[in-house]
Amino acid sequence: MRVSLFTTCLGELFYVDVLKDVTEVLERLGCEVDVPEGQICCGQPAYNSGYAKDTKGPAKQMIKAFEHSDYIVCPSGSCATMFHEYPNFFADEPEWEARAKQVAAKTYEFTQFIVRVLGVVDVGAEYHARVTLHTSCHMTRLLGERESHYTLLKHVKGLELVPLPNNYDCCGFGGTFSVKMFPISEQMVDEKIRHIEETKADVLVGADASCLMNIGGRMKRLGRPIKVLHIAQILNSHQGKGDERDADESRKSTIL
Repeated sequence: MRVSLFTTCLGELFYVDVLKDVTEVLERLGCEVDVPEGQICCGQPAYNSGYAKDTKGPAKQMIKAFEHSDYIVCPSGSCATMFHEYPNFFADEPEWEARAKQVAAKTYEFTQFIVRVLGVVDVGAEYHARVTLHTSCHMTRLLGERESHYTLLKHVKGLELVPLPNNYDCCGFGGTFSVKMFPISEQMVDEKIRHIEETKADVLVGADASCLMNIGGRMKRLGRPIKVLHIAQILNSHQGKGDERDADESRKSTIL
């Protein structure tokens, strides 16, 4: 099975090792992974800021970059959701609307693809820690994926998954919202952190780098010792595969 990886802006800039973990997990499950060179930003920052017409250019470029792919996998529910928005941009351009629908139909978030397309619930990972999961807004509410990340974590050997109180609450990032509405965003992420601490978890896991960057950055500034990891880092962990690497990745995640 051929899979094209949409790396995302945050992935390429801050979470390259997460992209490696995603690739290694997919290859271990029998996929042949490629990274189309023509990919750019999916256009979400502009779109969410109200510049819908200006987003059509990036959307067309992304459609051209990925339309020949068998499947498109993205390590971000937020960015995967953007692909599913593309058909809405081209109601007045039937040719592009049809091409956008084809691309949207084969685009999946990383854990969603593993569970719902590959039919795998146990990737053979092992990670000994008490873990809680942050579910991002776009992944659950817009992409509609609420189970795959839980399913995969429950099958990780040695992992104790504890519920996060009020897990449906936004972390306060929301892209430009965290910049334009900083006082509100700060209170939201502080509330999220209080709930994380209530779980007594050693590690916070999520499937969206943007949320992890926001929560992890705030915890770093507050001096909280909880690790922050992308779910791909957990799913690519095995017995004896360095806690040192995990700690290093956590530092990268929380220093921003």
